[in-house]
Parts: sequence; structure tokens; C-alpha cells
Amino acid sequence: MKVVLFCGGYGMRMRNGTSDDVPKPMAMVGPRPLIWHVMRYYAHFGHTEFILCLGYGAHHIKDFFLNYEETTSNDFVLRGGRTELLSTDISDWTITFAQTGIESPIGERLRRVRHHLDGDEMFLANYADVLTDAPLPEMIDRFAQRDAGASMMVVPPQQSFHCVDLGEDGLVGGITAVSDMPLWENGGYFVLRQEVFDHIPENGDLVADGCAQLAKRGRLSAFQHRGFWKPTDTVKERAALDASYARGDRPWAVWERDTAGATA
Repeated sequence: MKVVLFCGGYGMRMRNGTSDDVPKPMAMVGPRPLIWHVMRYYAHFGHTEFILCLGYGAHHIKDFFLNYEETTSNDFVLRGGRTELLSTDISDWTITFAQTGIESPIGERLRRVRHHLDGDEMFLANYADVLTDAPLPEMIDRFAQRDAGASMMVVPPQQSFHCVDLGEDGLVGGITAVSDMPLWENGGYFVLRQEVFDHIPENGDLVADGCAQLAKRGRLSAFQHRGFWKPTDTVKERAALDASYARGDRPWAVWERDTAGATA
């Protein structure tokens, strides 16, 4: 199944005051950028055809893959001055690099790569900056069995603030952590059918337009995930993931976990 990755936004909340033009999916977590971790997640489950919706800082993403260093994340033997890889990351990947505009909303980026989907009934989509250990095969199977035009993964609120139940008299009736409330937020992992294109206008948005219209028609399903899920909207969140990687705490790296289990 093809995977559409939205990686053309400015990522302003990720900025640290510098003037660089590195797009957010190219922020580093360990020795590899965010987009690599997302792609490895999909590839682990057999989805190795990627369509990258490029925009801001596109040359950084192109250069990374055009000059990809397999030795960074794979064992190898150096013999006679020549490198012999013992494993590879991307040798079986097919990656389409599509310029979808600098200012384009997510929905418009998706519209502009529709012809690369070859009319596939179902495909996957992702913001390319959120990491998870969600069971992708289960997510896809559930959607395949549903009569719906789209499915989005939803997660419990991640914020740490508290909500206050305030009465008309100004007295507080209760205080509840937002994470304990019966709320869910968009987790950024989508399984879509071609039907979604019927509800995304020119320069429209995938969620606010496409998914919202499907929801009104009872055609949007959700996959609830309570496991690991971490966004990287800010420098602090990216740094926390990088630190987690450094200490070997990598729940999103399902390819490492499953390999370790198989060899144990």
C-alpha cells in the first residue's frame, strides 16, 4: 500500500531562532531525521512505496536520500578498502519526490499527488513528524472491513494542564486533568480511500475539509490508540525524543523490537 507523507510545511514551532530552512521532518532523532523513523515504521510492516509531498526546504530531503549513508544505521564489513553491508535500510524502497508548493495546505498537497496513487482504492498518509508504536496491520484491517471513506488514528490528549468546572457563581465545582477526560485528538496516521478526494476543495485541508465532511456523512472512522505516541511540534519535544533515543528507550522503533524478539 502506498504511503503519502506530508513534509513541506515550515514547522515554525520547531524553530530555535536560527535562519536555517531545514523542514521539520528533517529534525534529527538519534543519527537519522524524523522522516526516516516514520518511513522505517511503515517499511517494517511491508509498505515501502512512498510519495513525499515536498515544499519548504525540499532540497534537504532530496539531498538526504540522494546521498544516503547506509553505514550510519547498518552493520558492515570493511574489506580491502571496500564496504560490504550486512543489512540495508532503503534498498527496497520506492520514493517519489513531488513538489506540492510552499504554501499549500495538507489537503492541497494530497490533491497534487493523486495521480501518483494510480487509482489505488486504499492508501496511507502521515504528517511525517509523529512517532508511534501503533499496530499498523490492525489499523488497516479494521478500516478495510468498514464502510468508510477515511480513518484517522486518535490518541488521548497529551497536554498536562487541568480543566476547571466553573459554575455561574464563580465557584469551582471540580478540577480534571485533560488526560483523564473522555477526549481524543488527531494522531496524524491516516488510512484513506479515494473517496476522500471528493471532499477536499482546491487549497483545502485534509482534516478540516475532507475528514470533517466525511464525518458529517457518517463516513469517517477512528482507530483508538493508547500506546506510545509522540508529536514533535516544538524543539523541546524533539529534544526529548532525541534523549530517549540516546538512552535506548525507543518504543516507536518496532523494527528493532521485533528483530530482537526473533533472535532471542
